[in-house]
Amino acid sequence: METILRIGPCSIVSLSLALMLGCREPKIAAPQLRFVEVGTESGLVHPTWCGRDDKPHLLESGGSGLALLDYDGDGDMDLYLVNGWRLDGSEVIEKGANRLYRNRGDGRFEDVTHEAGVGDEGWGCGVAVGDADGDGDPDLFVTNFGMDVLYLNLGNGRFQRAENAPGIDGWSTGAVFFDSDGDGDQDLFIAAYVDCSLDDVLQAERSLKWKGDKVMVGPFGLEGKANRFFENQGGGQFVEATEQTGLSDVGLFYSFAVIALDLDHDLDLDLYVANDSNPNYLYINDGQGHFEETGLWSGAALDRNGMAQAGMGLASGDVNHDGLTDLFVTNFENDHSTLYRNLGSGTFADISVEAGVWEPSYMPLSWGTVFADFNLDGHLDLFIANGHIYPQADHAPESGSGYDQFNQLLQGELNGFIDRSSTAGPGLAVRLSSRGVVSGDLDSDGDLDLIISNVDAAPTYLRNDSMRAGHWLMIDAPGAIRVELSALNWSRSIDLTRGSSYVSVSDPRCHVGLGTIDRLTSVKAIWSHGQVVVREDIKADQLIRMVPEQ
Repeated sequence: METILRIGPCSIVSLSLALMLGCREPKIAAPQLRFVEVGTESGLVHPTWCGRDDKPHLLESGGSGLALLDYDGDGDMDLYLVNGWRLDGSEVIEKGANRLYRNRGDGRFEDVTHEAGVGDEGWGCGVAVGDADGDGDPDLFVTNFGMDVLYLNLGNGRFQRAENAPGIDGWSTGAVFFDSDGDGDQDLFIAAYVDCSLDDVLQAERSLKWKGDKVMVGPFGLEGKANRFFENQGGGQFVEATEQTGLSDVGLFYSFAVIALDLDHDLDLDLYVANDSNPNYLYINDGQGHFEETGLWSGAALDRNGMAQAGMGLASGDVNHDGLTDLFVTNFENDHSTLYRNLGSGTFADISVEAGVWEPSYMPLSWGTVFADFNLDGHLDLFIANGHIYPQADHAPESGSGYDQFNQLLQGELNGFIDRSSTAGPGLAVRLSSRGVVSGDLDSDGDLDLIISNVDAAPTYLRNDSMRAGHWLMIDAPGAIRVELSALNWSRSIDLTRGSSYVSVSDPRCHVGLGTIDRLTSVKAIWSHGQVVVREDIKADQLIRMVPEQ
């Protein structure tokens, strides 16, 4: 008789499928996840604007991203929050300034925007963090509706706006710094969405019929804007090289999130792009900085039924502990978000139903998302930020969600994921229209917290108060492409990802939940240009830094 395993509400999987997912006998019981909202008391009080209350133009649906970075080198993760504009009719009534919050060391923040010189008042969309000029300090790249902005970190707590910076003059969305050709410089890929003007936005009217109401038009019927790639020539000087590198946006698809990581394990960085209402792009790097788009061939462009979805946000992680990084893409309401299992050799399979993510993700409209081991049991959990684009959804009860929506937390277990949103503490009872989300250890206690950006509201800061199942390790290995950990009868291989979530950037350090393991025999960090650093006999529950010898 075939053994049956239950992996989530209304989801059943056979033993053969469980083995495919990498299931093993449990060693410890997974403790309860619990998050508490502490945004106001922590100093995160400024709202992020996105147009008018009734949202007549598609630009007013996207919200904005956020980033975690240690801008001042004190070891604490600081927060950069991107802002948009507030409109009334066809008038601009407030240009919301971006905000830089310095972490005081205990998870509380102070606004240092003015002193740092990064309060751009463009209509902000997303953000990328990287070392654009090669001086060792994290720089900020802000995507705008309008001209993008590059802020170079001067290393003294201040930034300088770069002249002749790379960017797109229009509606750009996600962006990522990554070394595409192994020369040590960080190049820049910028995703773009729709080609439109400020006048189009200010004069827009709701004319699309949706569930008995009129809503904004798009994206179908609107012309897409091309993604672009800029090669770093050294010292922060960039030249456009989109066509030469094979990164052309041939379909002019509506692109949102983008991540860079080594998906085929050949020690170079590939690119994955979430496209709204179109197939996703997967660009495989040949090791020389030239890419081939393989999305449809790979299985990571469409769902299991061969349908394009409305890709918004991205998360990556090794869900089943087979050493290969899986991909998760969030999508529109009344359509599930999709988990693609990495089969190796650059191929993927949609296992959303089997892994228990299909049902809980079907009704909400989902955006930012992260994989993280929140309770330190050794399994990746999944957080999803939700929120509708149509305020008119409040008039359509059949949608089952409304404009403001609850975010979700799916707990990773041996056989997949289980929705724990309703029991994961008061932080999951916050109901807003959320967009970007980032994870990081904000209060230096060893577990990962969350910050979420919201449309026309202040960010949500969820402090992780979960019961701990075991130990952890944080690895700071700037520029590394992979980290490999070993203990007695245990190992993990983790591909490090540039970019994350929805137009946002999480804590760049590699955080690993270890379960009952309290000591590692070795930790290895690998760089794409062949350098390797190994540390042996590492005690758990600490931060270690690994850098190659010069």
